[in-house]
Amino acid sequence: MISVRGVGKSYGEHRVLDTVNLEVAKGEVVCIIGPSGSGKSTLLRCINGLEHYDEGEIAIDGAALHREHKSIHALRSEVGMVFQRFNLFPHRTALENVMEGPVYVKGVPRAAAKELAAALLAKVGLAQKLDAYPAKLSGGQQQRVAIARALAMQPKAILFDEPTSALDPELVGEVLKVMLTLAREGMTMVVVTHEMGFAA
Repeated sequence: MISVRGVGKSYGEHRVLDTVNLEVAKGEVVCIIGPSGSGKSTLLRCINGLEHYDEGEIAIDGAALHREHKSIHALRSEVGMVFQRFNLFPHRTALENVMEGPVYVKGVPRAAAKELAAALLAKVGLAQKLDAYPAKLSGGQQQRVAIARALAMQPKAILFDEPTSALDPELVGEVLKVMLTLAREGMTMVVVTHEMGFAA
């Protein structure tokens, strides 16, 4: 499903990724653990086309990732990303945040996108928060909106970059619960995390 072969990346003289190899099968959950600054987030960003890499090859579902704009654009609708800091649009409600990708990237009619977004927010336990703006949501709720937003693109895989590290300890469980549900449902996931309980 996700194949990383011999990938290397440097920032100037600093070698961040050094001949990284990784194979993630369909439906598999892979956790990447390591000290801060060891290149974990950079690897995810390379897989999702958010960063260029200097050498090696990355393929998603058998299709090699090329640097052309169209290739990266297509990739991002197949591989979702959940960031550490949520990255929600502050001026849009939870429902509108989740609708954004299907409407503007995939061209889904607004009525269908609204129905999908409402169903996904219910799936992550936020059926009562459709009209809430991010500022009115807890960190855990915002991260669950971000997961629903990634799911709305109907991706083949989701990359999670430290999804709980910006959360208060008491909110971590509600996000991990959603992630465990996705794992049981067969979603292919690559997770950078410090949550050893989830990784185990």
